[in-house]
Order: sequence, then C-alpha cells, then structure tokens
Amino acid sequence: MLKFKQVSEEELQRQRDLCVENKALWGNEKKYFIMTFGCQLNDNDSEKVAGLLREMGLSRAENKETADIILINTCSVRENASGRFYGNLGELKALKRANPNLIVGVCGCMMKQDVYVEKVKHSYSFVDIMFGPADIWRLPEILNRRLRGSRRVYDISNEELIAEDQPVLRERKYRALVSIMFGCNNFCTFCVVPYTRGRERSRNMDDIVKEVKTLAADGYSEVMLLGQNVDSYGKEIREYRKAYNNVFAELLRRCAQTGIKRLRFMTSHPKDISLELLDVMAEYPNIERHLHLPLQSGSNQVLHDMNRHYTIERYLNIVAEAKKRMPDLQFSTDIIVGFPGETEADFEQTLLIMDKVRYASSYTFQYSPRPGTPAALAAQVPQDVVDARFQRLVELQNSHSLEIAQAQIGRVCEVLIEGLSDHVDDRYTGRSSDNFLINFSVPKTAFPGRLREQTPQAKGDYLEGKFCRVMITEAKTFSLTGEYVDGLPDNFTE
Repeated sequence: MLKFKQVSEEELQRQRDLCVENKALWGNEKKYFIMTFGCQLNDNDSEKVAGLLREMGLSRAENKETADIILINTCSVRENASGRFYGNLGELKALKRANPNLIVGVCGCMMKQDVYVEKVKHSYSFVDIMFGPADIWRLPEILNRRLRGSRRVYDISNEELIAEDQPVLRERKYRALVSIMFGCNNFCTFCVVPYTRGRERSRNMDDIVKEVKTLAADGYSEVMLLGQNVDSYGKEIREYRKAYNNVFAELLRRCAQTGIKRLRFMTSHPKDISLELLDVMAEYPNIERHLHLPLQSGSNQVLHDMNRHYTIERYLNIVAEAKKRMPDLQFSTDIIVGFPGETEADFEQTLLIMDKVRYASSYTFQYSPRPGTPAALAAQVPQDVVDARFQRLVELQNSHSLEIAQAQIGRVCEVLIEGLSDHVDDRYTGRSSDNFLINFSVPKTAFPGRLREQTPQAKGDYLEGKFCRVMITEAKTFSLTGEYVDGLPDNFTE
C-alpha cells in the first residue's frame, strides 16, 4: 500500500467544523487581505489560505484599510523579500492601533526560521497569529483560538503533513496552480528552502490527476504543476519507483491526457531531469514548449561549491537532447552572480554558457547571504565586483532576449489570453506555449454581437482564458506585439 504523510480525514473534518464555528464567532460581512511575497508556491499557498477564509464566511477586501484580518505570506529565499516583509508589517501597526479588533497574521517560509520568529515576537508584538507553510490546513484551529480570546497564537508545527481536499480560491480564472510536492532534499549551500519547507513530500499521483481533470472540466485553460524540484516527484515512494522508470514523467503524461488545454511545470533540476521527461514533452502538444532549467553558474567549481550535483557538461547535454526532440523549445534559467569564491574566470564561464544556450529569459540575482546556510559563512565577493559582473550579465541576457524576440516577427502563434494589458491601452495580453508575453490588438469585428460596444475591460474579462491566434509584428526585450488573426469563440450569448 502506498503511504503518504497525509492529514487524517478525521482531523480534516475537525478543521471543517471549526470553519463553521469561526463563521458564527466572527459574524457576517468580515473581510480579509493577503499580501504574498515569493514564488508560485507561495502564490498557491495564499490561494489555499483564501479558500479557508472563504469557508469561514470572509470575502476579499479591496485594500488593507477595509480588512478585518490581514495576513502576510513570507518568503526567505531572497534578502529583498525579507526587507519588504518588515516594511509592510511595520505599516500595519497604525492600522492595528486604529482598529484593535483587526487580526494581523504572518505565515510562510520566514516563520520556519528562528531569527525571524524572534524578531516578530519582540519587535512586532501587535501580530496576533503566526504559522508555517505546512500549517495552512490548521488555520481554522489557529483562528478559533484567537477568536476565543487567546492574545497571540504562534503555532508553527515541526510535523510536515499533506492535507488533501482543501478549499482553494484561485487567483486567476485562466490558470490554476497545482502543487505536486512540498519541500526539498537538495541542500544547495545558498538556499534555505529545505529548512523552511522541510524534506520532500510527494502527493498521491491519483489525487493530482483528479485535481487536473476537475480543473479542465471547470473550464481552466492552463494548469501549472509546482514543486521545488519537480523531477524529484515520487522518488521517496518505493512503490512509484518500482512501477515507473521516471515518476514525474509518468505524472506529466497522465496530466497531459486529462483534456487540459495547456500544461506547464516548474522547477526542473538539471541533476534529476530525464530523457523520458523530454520524450513526454515532445509527445504531447498541450505541454508547454518552454523549459525552465536553472543554471546558477557556468563554472563546475562554483556548482560544486553550491552543492548542485551536476556539471556543465551534463547541463549542456540536457539542452542538446531537448532541442533535438523539440526544435521550437525555448529556455529560461536562474543565475546567481557573485557566489562566494566566484572568480573572474568562473564568471566568464557563465557568460560562455549563456552564449551557447541562448536563453529567451533569465532570472538573475546577486548573491545574498541567507541566515543558516553554509555559503553565508564563506568569504564574500566584494560588492563592487558583484555589481560590475551583474551589469555585464544583464546586458548580455537582454541582447539575447531581444534577438530571440526579433526572430518571432512574422510568426503566427496560439495565445492564451490573460485579459486587458496593464501597460498598453486598448490591447490584450497573453502568453504563447513557449512563454512569450504578447500584447496584441483585436478588431471590433472579432467580438460577438453586443460585446463589440462594451468597454475594453469588459472585453478583457470575456476573453480571459480563451485562445486565439496572433501574428507577431514587433519585438521588444521583454515582450512581443502582435495582431489578432482568428480563433475567438463565436458562441457568445447575447
């Protein structure tokens, strides 16, 4: 029998009962406001928090000032995220003073590190509740204790369990985030994730596939499968290892067969990604034609010091095998500049790999020491050297991004429409399967009936989650511009 570290049905039912009790204790017309920092995993966590709050009768507030409960979901991966956390938390003190009934809570990765927990306890005593990323399912219990009179409920569990069948309030109408696993076993020397999210714990494959099927039936156009290292999915489950050559490849295959129109995933790890996974990607056209493959550094010595467990030779072989199977595949990556011990020669190797792979985009970071990690204790590269290298790397990446974007001009691609563009008037925005951000115009004649005379926002709401074909007419470093070709639905109901 497969064994998963799951919360029992009895305990989940107790939490559901507490949702009902909290709704009665809280009263009607209460509102919540959630601030989220970090990655898509944090976004998905916030959606689960919002789902539970909805079960307790709360609705989303337009802003902090009108909320009855404010929660900050934290990230400890980057130094600037922790700085932003303290800045935003400090601003809530005045709101709490003006409204003593306001409940202020903090959760997420930072709450699994003692240095941050102690600072909140001693410097931000107005915080009412605190819990970790693995404690979200216990939010009804934590809030119940606060509503029944406990002044400060700081409850961070060391038990890492998976809670299935949790309510989720999706942030987007077109894309659903689905976490397939939690935690990380890699212990990269620069990263705090294994300490904040625990060891790897995979969800039951049948539960994941069922969730994706339900999302497809509910009209979602895109699903993104999430994990700190998706290629490690299921490796801790003996029965899965015995049944499948590559467990994540099997999961991706089954999810692609659910009828979902577009399937994305992140993040892959170069030490674990398999050729079978690349074969599955090539076999199913509804799987994205984009692979996010973190490089971190182009130097084998730096990769060794980072504890990454792959070489540049393996990395380039993965890229070559992926391109062989999918010539239209686009790559993105993560790169850290100024890791302790990085020499000029090491950095030059990173630039060389960038020239070889030619990423469509990259997330570039200056190394920042994270408390509790081995790299934080090492001798640091001088900041002026880091700044200069970072500038060179960004300039090279921007030149690559623009060249790759310019090569798209004249191409007709399928775009998943995300709504009205925030940056370009009277244009709509969306992404292609290979992850290009595209702003495009749609002629009035393309809209069905009465919708032609509606506001751009109304049209954007109608188009969200739909697909159309767009011809690329202009290229910029970070986006493409295009014109609608065809594909809008003709079944609009007057």
